[in-house]
Amino acid sequence: MQHICWSRDSEQLPDGLKCQRSGMKGQVFRRKAVELGEKLLPAFKTPTGIPWALLNLKRNWPWASGGSSILAEYGTLHLEFMHLSALSGRPVFAEKVMNIRKVLNRLDKPQGLYPNYLNPNSGQWGQHHVSVGGLGDSFYEYLLKAWLMSDKTDEEGKKLYYDALQAIEKNLIRKSSGGLTYIAEWKGGLLEHKMGHLTCFAGGMIALGADGAPDDKTGHQMELAAEIARTCHESYSRTSMKLGPEAFRFDGGVEAVATRQNEKYFILRPEVIETYMYMWRFTHDPKYRQWGWEAVQALEKYCRVDGGYSGVRDVYANTPNHDDVQQSFYMAETLKYLYLLFSDDDHLPFDHWVFNTEAHPLPLIKKQTPEMANHLK
Repeated sequence: MQHICWSRDSEQLPDGLKCQRSGMKGQVFRRKAVELGEKLLPAFKTPTGIPWALLNLKRNWPWASGGSSILAEYGTLHLEFMHLSALSGRPVFAEKVMNIRKVLNRLDKPQGLYPNYLNPNSGQWGQHHVSVGGLGDSFYEYLLKAWLMSDKTDEEGKKLYYDALQAIEKNLIRKSSGGLTYIAEWKGGLLEHKMGHLTCFAGGMIALGADGAPDDKTGHQMELAAEIARTCHESYSRTSMKLGPEAFRFDGGVEAVATRQNEKYFILRPEVIETYMYMWRFTHDPKYRQWGWEAVQALEKYCRVDGGYSGVRDVYANTPNHDDVQQSFYMAETLKYLYLLFSDDDHLPFDHWVFNTEAHPLPLIKKQTPEMANHLK
């Protein structure tokens, strides 16, 4: 394993001591990661192997939709648990997440879509609500990234991703009368023409997966990614503060605008910036850096406060009403994606790293890593 020197003090040490010091720290983090993974394993003790939504160390307890587990939660374990198996040499972590995939494969999916709720006891879907935003989002991202993290050997993950994207495009993606492409939500067969800020990550996801698209759809998927990026930018540019609302609608004569007070807030979310970063990496179109810089200026003008950065309650107001909260994802994701947007492409290159849903880079598991190949048999 290649060690990274974590301590600035180690710069004054001879090379051998630097590696020793960083190696010791790496071992600590590795051990703690495996310990945390072990503490999460009891959540999988359900009849289906779908983990409970919440876990404490004394008992399991459900909280959402009549005891259901949430797609974006149990579906967003794959990268971390595969990495844990690679770190620890223990296949149990990989086995748990591969079982989740087996359960989902067996289930009938309405119109090829994955509802947001699944009962871990019965193995049946809960209410038929489908969203590429909150409750569903990172499940789809992880199907694609499972394939990428495997050095493109996980053909099952690849197929599941492109099949899911095809169902999303057929059933959820629509174009407004003004020409804006958006991803609606699906509730029991009816579309709600609303797109959440969380859903804006999908532009970057589609761009990331476009190169492997089947049936010569690479160009089509890059165009789709660009259209979603444009729509999400419009949700920013149509506000007074040039910051995007939590959700925006395409009905009642409005397009890419929040119409409900409880959707007008901005809590420093990263998803639009994330898509700009991916689009820049794949196209080098300068507008994505320009759009990112507009966001930086708006963040500095309206969100910066004495103690850091704060969300605002109404992006359509002329002056900010701060919520006095700096979300953890602002540091982990929003600022990191902005940094990468303006960095060279060889800084955390995509052919060596994959970002988990919280923007933490994980290394690809190369084909020549024999222990993981054995775990996946």
